[in-house]
Amino acid sequence: KRADTTKSNKLPHTFTQKVRENMNLSHDFNSMNMSGVFIGISGLIGAGKTTLAEALAKELNLPVFYEPVTDNEYLEDFYLDMKKYSFGMQIFLLNKRFKQQQQIVWSGSGGVQDRTIYEDSVFAKMLYDGGLMDERDYRTYCELFQNMSNFMKKPNIIVHLDLSPEESLRRIKMRSRNCETSISLEYLQGLHKAYESFISDIARIIPVIKVDYNRFRTTEEMATAIKEEYQKIANIRHVSFDKQEKVEKIMETPAKTSGHSNALSPSSTY
Repeated sequence: KRADTTKSNKLPHTFTQKVRENMNLSHDFNSMNMSGVFIGISGLIGAGKTTLAEALAKELNLPVFYEPVTDNEYLEDFYLDMKKYSFGMQIFLLNKRFKQQQQIVWSGSGGVQDRTIYEDSVFAKMLYDGGLMDERDYRTYCELFQNMSNFMKKPNIIVHLDLSPEESLRRIKMRSRNCETSISLEYLQGLHKAYESFISDIARIIPVIKVDYNRFRTTEEMATAIKEEYQKIANIRHVSFDKQEKVEKIMETPAKTSGHSNALSPSSTY
C-alpha cells in the first residue's frame, strides 16, 4: 500500500516531459541565438511591416503572424464610415490578435508578429479622441483589453518602423488598396503623434528598437541591427548613495583653524 501511495503522488510522465520541453524552448538571453524570441513589428500604415515581418521570420527561422487584413470584413466599411464601424472594427482586430497571442504562447516557438496587439489601443484611443467612438464603447473596449491583457505574452522586443506621415501616405498610394483610398494626411499625422506617445509608454515595459524607416532597409541590415541591439538590452539602473553621503559628511566637518576654507581639495575623497 505504501508503494502504491508513493506512486500515485508522482506527476504523470507526460506532464513532466512537457515541462522539460517548454524549458528547452525558453529563449537564451545570453546568446546571439534568436530561436524562440518573440518580435513585434510596429509602425504607421504602409510602413512596410508585413514585408519586414516575412523577411525577418525567414532570416531568423521564426514563424510569422500576419495582421488580419485580407480576412477583415470590417475594413472597407470602416474606412467609409469610421464612426459607425469603429467599435466593431476594434473588437474584430482585438479578437484576431488575441488568437495569435495564444498561438505564440502555446507553441512556445516565438515568432514575428505583424503589428502588436498593444497597438490596437493606439487606434482605439485615437478614434475616441477624434469623436469617432463614443465613450460607452471606448470604456467597454478598454475594460475588455485590460481583462485580456492578463493572458497576453509580451514580445521580447518591439521593432518600431519610424517614418513621417507624408512618407506613409506616399506608400499607401503606391500599394493602391481600394479600402485605403480615403486615408488622409491629417489622419496619419494624428496617428503618428499617438504612436510617439505609445512608444514612449510601452518602452517602460517592453524594449523598443526604433528604426528610421523613411528609406527601406534590406533584410540583412535589419536582422543584423536587431540581433546587435537585442544583445545590448539590459533594463538595469544603478543607484548609489555613497557619494552623496560622503559629501554631506565632509560638509559637516568644522573648518580648520589655519584659516583655510572648508572647500574640497583636489585630493579629497568623496
